[in-house]
Amino acid sequence: MSQKKILIAEDDLNIQDILRLYMEKEDYRVFTASNGSEALHKYREVKPDIILLDIMMPILDGLEVCKEIRKESNVPIIMLTARGETVDRVTGLELGADDYIPKPFEMREVLARVRAVMRRYEQKPAAEDSKRISYDGLEVDIDAYRVTIRGVPVDMPPKEIEMLYFFGKNPNRVFTRNQLLDQVWGVEYFGDTRTIDVHIKRMRDRLEGVSDRWSLKTVWGVGYKFEVADR
Repeated sequence: MSQKKILIAEDDLNIQDILRLYMEKEDYRVFTASNGSEALHKYREVKPDIILLDIMMPILDGLEVCKEIRKESNVPIIMLTARGETVDRVTGLELGADDYIPKPFEMREVLARVRAVMRRYEQKPAAEDSKRISYDGLEVDIDAYRVTIRGVPVDMPPKEIEMLYFFGKNPNRVFTRNQLLDQVWGVEYFGDTRTIDVHIKRMRDRLEGVSDRWSLKTVWGVGYKFEVADR
């Protein structure tokens, strides 16, 4: 089994060094970058299996780097954010980041997040299990991470594709935010449940007006469901 590669993009050299030491103990081959431009270059050069990406970096910030990477790849990205930067965290999720960790953080939390994201990406679907769902005007192919609306492919962050696929596999069932985090993230989540609200809003914006036979519904005080009319 080949050694996994991780890119740590962090301009605080003390934090970068601590992260490097812990990731090496986890048997990762570690690459580092101290600014956004270097991070983008290193990503293209080494093709890491996962990226820890600080938001506040010189030259290019982490949000810009995330946006550029998502044009090319679905590689897992965990954003590192200063506590209280709610707008930046939301923007990072909207741009396709898989997760975020607010600073100051404990290394056991970072390790847990990295392990969880990597487990999810390494899971291989069973050959007999259908990984495509179809509804009126909508198709989600989770193997290809592709969503088509009325036959036209649309850009959508990986996490939103996974959530839409999960909803489509479980029509008319109500899920709490915590249940969605558990099902889609695949592990106990350390962040807040507003993460779900961000993705739901983005998904609704993309899916608005596609069909009157299904919709993403809010069940007030409970959570969300993918409501499908009787076929």
